[in-house]
Order: sequence, then C-alpha cells, then structure tokens
Amino acid sequence: MSPTPALPANAGFELTARPNFVAVADAQSWLSAQGVRHVLAQFVDIHGVAKAKAVPVAHLNTVLTDGAGFAGFAIWGVGIEPHGPDFMAVGDLATLSTVPWQPGMARIVCEGHVNGAPWAYDSRIVLKRQLERLGPRGWTMNLGLEPEFSLLRRNAAGAIEPCDPSDTLAKPCYDYKGLSRTRAFLEQLSDAMRAAGIDVYQIDHEDANGQFELNFTYADALTSCDHFVFFKMAAAEIAHAHGMVCSFMPKPFAHLPGNGMHMHVSLGGGGSNLFQDTTDKRGLELSALAYRFLGGVLAHASALAAVCAPTVNSYKRLVVGRSLTGATWAPAYISYGDNNRSSMVRIPKGRLELRLPDGSANPYLAAAAVLAAGLDGIERGLDPGGPHNANLYDWSPAQLREAGIGLLPQNLSAALDAFEADSVVRGALGPLADEFLKLKRMEWLEYMRHVSDWELKSYLEFF
Repeated sequence: MSPTPALPANAGFELTARPNFVAVADAQSWLSAQGVRHVLAQFVDIHGVAKAKAVPVAHLNTVLTDGAGFAGFAIWGVGIEPHGPDFMAVGDLATLSTVPWQPGMARIVCEGHVNGAPWAYDSRIVLKRQLERLGPRGWTMNLGLEPEFSLLRRNAAGAIEPCDPSDTLAKPCYDYKGLSRTRAFLEQLSDAMRAAGIDVYQIDHEDANGQFELNFTYADALTSCDHFVFFKMAAAEIAHAHGMVCSFMPKPFAHLPGNGMHMHVSLGGGGSNLFQDTTDKRGLELSALAYRFLGGVLAHASALAAVCAPTVNSYKRLVVGRSLTGATWAPAYISYGDNNRSSMVRIPKGRLELRLPDGSANPYLAAAAVLAAGLDGIERGLDPGGPHNANLYDWSPAQLREAGIGLLPQNLSAALDAFEADSVVRGALGPLADEFLKLKRMEWLEYMRHVSDWELKSYLEFF
C-alpha cells in the first residue's frame, strides 16, 4: 500500500456555515454543494473508539431511518453474539458536518438501535439516559473537555519518540520553539476543527516533550462528547498524513508527565450557571448545589476511576511522585481545592475541573458516570468537606490520613473492584456495565500474564 500523501504545509480549511436541516433533501443538497460524496455513519464502541461506514449521499435517508447496519459481534462491547441481530447505527441529523481533512466526506453521529429500538449497550445512549434525569428539573449538563496528546514518530528501530528531535527541554511546558516547530500539524488540526464548526480557542505545548493540548469551547455534555470523538479522528488522520503518530495514551513515557483529559463540569438552568455563587464564603464561587454534586464525585471517586481511567496504562499516570520536569500533575488524591492541581478536583471559580479522566476514556461513559455520582451527591446532600489548597505532593502519608484524604486506586484491578461494588456508578452504565467489567478484567489478566522487557532484564540471569 502506498503511503498516505502528506498535506501541504499551507493546507487550510474554510468554515462552511451549516444550516439547521429539517428535511433530509435539504441536507443532501447542502452536502452536494460542498462537494461531499459520502457520509461517515459514525459511532463509538465501548472503548470510545470511532467506528464508521461510508454511505453515499444519495442514501443518507437510510441512515436516518433504518440506520447503517453492522454485525454487532464484530464490535467491542455492544452485547450482541454471532447469532444475534444487526447493530443499526441511526444518525442524528443535527450532528451532520463535513470532514475538512478528508475532501468529499462528511460525518454524522449515530446511535445504536437493535430491532427498531435504542440499544442500551450504545455509549451515547448510556449518556442520554443519564441526561434525561435532568429534564424534569430543567437542568442541563455543561461539559468542557481538555485533551492532551503526544505527537510522536517512529525511529529507524521502530521505537517511538517525540516528533520534533529538538524538543528536549527538561521543562518544556509552554515552550515557544516546541510549539512553533509543530505548527504545520497544529494549525491544520485547529483549522479542521473550526471548519467543522467547533470553536478552538487555544493551543499550547504541555509539560512533556512532544505533548500538546488543544482547547475547544464547552457545550452541552452530549455535544461536547461528540466533538471530542471528532477531535481524535482529526488528530489521528492529520498526524498520519504528516508521517507522525498522535497518541492519547495516558503514559507513553515512564519518565514524563502523562496525557489527561480534564473535564470541566457545571449544571445550567434558566440560562444560568447553577454551580456559581459569588457569595461563596470559601471564595470558590460554588453554590450549595455544586458542593453537593462535588460531594458525590468525591464519594464515588474510586469507582469513577475505572470509567475515567480505564486502561492498565492509566495507572502509570495516577501515581504519587515526581517526573524529571518536576511534577507528574497526577490527580492521585481524592480531594478538592482552589487552583490546586495536586487535587483530583480543581475549582476554577464556579465550576468543577475533574482531573481524573485521561484520553483513553470513552467520553460518553465518563460523563454519564460523573453525572450519576454528582446527582447522588445532590440527592443525598453529601458534604465534600473543606478544600485543601496545599501542595499535596509534599504531604506525608500521615498528613494525608489526618486530613482524611484518600488515594485513588493505584491499578486497574483495584479500580474495577471499586466499580463493581458501587451501585451508583455501575448502575449509570446499565447493562453495558457487565460488558465493561468482562472486557476490563480480561485486559488486566492479559497484562498480569505478560512477561515484560523489565522482567527479562531484571531476572533472566539474576538467580
């Protein structure tokens, strides 16, 4: 197979205003005017990985009615056996957009249906069912996701390394040179997102060599998760066109900070941020409702870890200690504080920043689990206690115990135990929870049985 041609260095993408379609014929006419020939009927599997079929524009209506058909047993975690019915991906017309980095292609977000009904094993439907709990109260869940990623290349030996060989600073965060020398990729990624109607407002070099973060404006929870999946699709393919690898792996290098996906959460109602109260005596501008939501998040933190940090590798990020750059930035402590990045929850005035999730999380499931935990806190009136505004990385185990601060699970197996025992967080996933546990228990088992290079180097001729 010939290599994918690189995008030209000055490649840009123009924003094409997308109408709000009422009739499928209007959508088809608009797509044809944009030169679009095929639409990706796209959904995610249990891991949050994008899956799709390309459907000619002339057949868009079939995606909106019956759906695009998939053999469910071929997809991770949708609860369908080889003899079961097809998984039908039914599109949401409001999500239709062009795919700017792939001329002639559009994308529509789909949800799984089986036998004509929404399928409870579909991740987007899992989130929608949790969001439905807000409807009677007139609330919405606002969500901002901050993806960190590693921009890498493979050397002659096949090993990964930062894409820019000059990106070697011991403390590279916000480095101008590191940002400038990858600008061709970063600008094309930003332009692609903006051309699809997703508002990118800043890009920076993060604290690991080859690590970057691109921020886009928050939205309602469902839209924000759709945007995050689209972002990962764009980042992977634009990097590939440049001969690079864009990785959201939580911890690709043992000695450098890992990749998080910080989640900014608030509830809205009547056009107001229900989490904000400028009279908050603690100075965090949080309302009583926000504190109760926070109490639920902290109470269910260990179970949330399984959904928000769902891989073996995630727990090589969530450790206590330091990296060569000075800090891991790992939110290993079950606590909250003001502008405190050593806590699991940071409070940037009037909202919660949950620092636990990483880029391997399925955003729909993570958002559903966090919402369920927060609503449990509201319904039970849970008190999160006072904030901790000290550098918890410097605290001793005795100090942490005295302050009542616990540690997050330190491996996937412990997180899965907490998830299995937590009826609120496990219940948020519905029947998908059993699929999640089955797959993740197997992932842990395979990891434990794997013989690593470290073991060979340490033990092969030691005894």
